[in-house]
Amino acid sequence: MVRSMTGYGRHQEMLDGMDITVEIKSVNHRYFDFSSRTPRTYGFLDEKLKTYIQSRVARGKIECYVAVNNLEDDSVVVEVNKSLAKGYVDAFKTLSETFGIDNNISAGQLARFNDVLVIRKEEDDEDKIWTAVKAVAEKAVDKFISMRETEGEKLRDDICSRADTILSKVEYVEKRSPETVKEYTEKLLARMKDVLGDINVDETRILTEAAIYADKIAVAEETVRLRSHLDQLKDFFNSEEAIGRKMDFLVQEINREANTIGSKANDVDIARCVLDIKSEVEKIREQVQNIE
Repeated sequence: MVRSMTGYGRHQEMLDGMDITVEIKSVNHRYFDFSSRTPRTYGFLDEKLKTYIQSRVARGKIECYVAVNNLEDDSVVVEVNKSLAKGYVDAFKTLSETFGIDNNISAGQLARFNDVLVIRKEEDDEDKIWTAVKAVAEKAVDKFISMRETEGEKLRDDICSRADTILSKVEYVEKRSPETVKEYTEKLLARMKDVLGDINVDETRILTEAAIYADKIAVAEETVRLRSHLDQLKDFFNSEEAIGRKMDFLVQEINREANTIGSKANDVDIARCVLDIKSEVEKIREQVQNIE
């Protein structure tokens, strides 16, 4: 299914005690260009997200935002520096015995001294975090791709409509081209009669000149190729692969055939028709720039 390169997807979910949000958006780009914003302590997610998203998206300038809030953070551990605490207890005992004062130090008071209690955060379980983030990212990417496909359908309808318009112009060129040869023959015969007067006109020579003219302005090959290109353009929409680059190349070929017809045709009506074709081709080219 054809996809636009413009898209947006967002999903938020609670998993494994974490509130996770993944947001993805994209605009047109010739290649796959990825950037992400993740929590500073979860920098390992950047490359994993890039690899995963690239497996599902072929082209576009992708921006990914990830937020992870730990609501049940059991990785923080408070430990007692036993050797330091014992040093304080021994020091208080010595003070009490030396100066004959009460040794009434409590655990609470002891804990207030620097470094008696040590707060340590265990290393994050990267696999666990990535599993949770990926589950949320999958749903965000699903929404992102769904929007791209919706936009892609609109692009397909517009491009197919313009291709049909071009086809109708090609049909007119094919019908009009033989008429121009007939008109040329009649004008040439009339001109020769005006010049020669009562002298017999060599109609064989006239027919030879007309044949040379017909061969010079013949556009049958170009119109056949144009029809083939237009059919191929529509066939691309049935592909499951990224088609944007291929379509861009094909549109260049369509434009080349139109230019050749315009340069050959020595007829005002065909020239106008070619201008209409080129106008539609340019509009198709603009739309193709949006396709993945």
